[in-house]
Amino acid sequence: MVIQAYVVNQPTIHSTNTLIIINFTVINSTCESSYLLTLSIFILTKIIMVLPFGYFELILSVICYVSFLLFRQRHAPLYDWPVLGMLPAFFRGAGRVHERCTEIFKQTGGTFLFKGPWFTHMNMLATADLYDVHHVMSSNFVNFPKGNEFREIFEVLGDGIFNSDDEVWRGHRKITNALINNQKFLRFLARMNYEKIANGLVPVLNHVASDGVVVDMQDVFQRLTFDTTCMFITGYDLGCLSVDFKDVPFSRAMDDAEEVIFIRHVMPKAVWKLQRWLCIGKEKKLKRAWESLDDVITGLIARKRRDLSGGVVSGDDAKGVDLLTSLITEQRSYSEGIKQDDKFLRDTILNLMIAGRDTTSSSLTWFLWLVMSHPDIEKKIRDEISSVIPKSEVGKPRIFEAEETNKLVYLHAAICEALRLYPPVPFQHKAPVKPDVLPSGFRVDPDMKILFSLYAMGRMETIWGEDSMEFKPERWITDNQTIRHEPSYKFLSFNAGPRTCIGKQVALTQVKAVGATILHNYNFEMVKGHIVAPNVSVILYMRYGFKVKVVPRWS
Repeated sequence: MVIQAYVVNQPTIHSTNTLIIINFTVINSTCESSYLLTLSIFILTKIIMVLPFGYFELILSVICYVSFLLFRQRHAPLYDWPVLGMLPAFFRGAGRVHERCTEIFKQTGGTFLFKGPWFTHMNMLATADLYDVHHVMSSNFVNFPKGNEFREIFEVLGDGIFNSDDEVWRGHRKITNALINNQKFLRFLARMNYEKIANGLVPVLNHVASDGVVVDMQDVFQRLTFDTTCMFITGYDLGCLSVDFKDVPFSRAMDDAEEVIFIRHVMPKAVWKLQRWLCIGKEKKLKRAWESLDDVITGLIARKRRDLSGGVVSGDDAKGVDLLTSLITEQRSYSEGIKQDDKFLRDTILNLMIAGRDTTSSSLTWFLWLVMSHPDIEKKIRDEISSVIPKSEVGKPRIFEAEETNKLVYLHAAICEALRLYPPVPFQHKAPVKPDVLPSGFRVDPDMKILFSLYAMGRMETIWGEDSMEFKPERWITDNQTIRHEPSYKFLSFNAGPRTCIGKQVALTQVKAVGATILHNYNFEMVKGHIVAPNVSVILYMRYGFKVKVVPRWS
């Protein structure tokens, strides 16, 4: 890089002005810093041309400093601006943040220090190092709680299991674990899932197939999992999945809340807190969504109490084993930090609704697209499905029971592979209570977040081998034709360590039942020209939905 400055005095009638002519040559014009340098110097040149000569030394010093700074960082993954840090560079590629994270991790060897604007406490150590992940999520778990900042960002979740720490978190986990692992509940779950597929999903797919219309399968899966999750948790079917695709304010409010939560991650805290105080911008949207969520949940709790007091639901009834009924009728003391009042019920319902609806529908969407995009894998799954069907039922429409799908090893492997490449929760962040040194050698302190990009980890050759970018279910199958176990800190889709997802088996059971049913009964053809790309949110959905046409396989 060469910079030359010439000073030319131009006398005028009133005074002597100075014209500064700056000639610059940028080496390696293909890099981003060269573009920024060119733009910066051009703007500064225009400014100098109208300033008195006394400012020349100051402006020239600024130009030299900026030029040196840009040139020094010409190979950096993200440009570090004075004062603003790397935030401008992040926003420049925010539309493809997951792909950008993958590129940066591969360029830096798996660990990267993101510097936020000065005085905002937004510095972040992003890592895909397995030893770091294990250290944070398991071996030194106590030093990396959710913390106050996490609770502020996710404040709409209240004191539920996702937001809580210490005794309150342990109490939530004991309660949820006891309910989910109850055999009566598991039978209830299997039956409700089967009935929703038979009476909701299949009629909708048959309807759009007979009309020959395009349908957004992502929307269909969201509606399906919203209804099933609501049934599992509250015992009520809100009928979101129907042939008329009716609007459901509660589901829309959940989407709005998640959108604003993501924005809080990348916006300086002072800014979004000011917006919250003034009730403007995205924070106004969150406030409305919050009110909508509270109204619906409060109504469901009141309805359940009326039904229980009126004898409509019995605790011994097979239909009375939903989580809300159990929480109201089986008051247990799991933790001194938990008061099982209506706020506790509200927080528990909302946390589990988000966990059940969003993660499962995201998994189904990416799984179906990946299978459709790989006809050889689709054929293997269908062949395996046919092998567990009685001969008299081969070649006929069929809905699969949960127990039947336990035999489908290749289907299970394909689902795990889809979760590896497209994890429903694409990133996580933690912050230490006390300063710590990670196994990779980086020092972290309480003012610094640690970010895991699950999306990038699934694509790292250092973790999954040279074929890490391939959709390859075989990597999950052992020589004995069983599912290969991978450590949770390597396969992080269901979290890791003490916070490993309690509902993992519930989610896999539902995804397998839905996956087997739709692949056995229907062919799916994606609309020509439809773009498939991940969105930018706390849940990894397809940005433009998943538009397909549905054709029954059996007449």
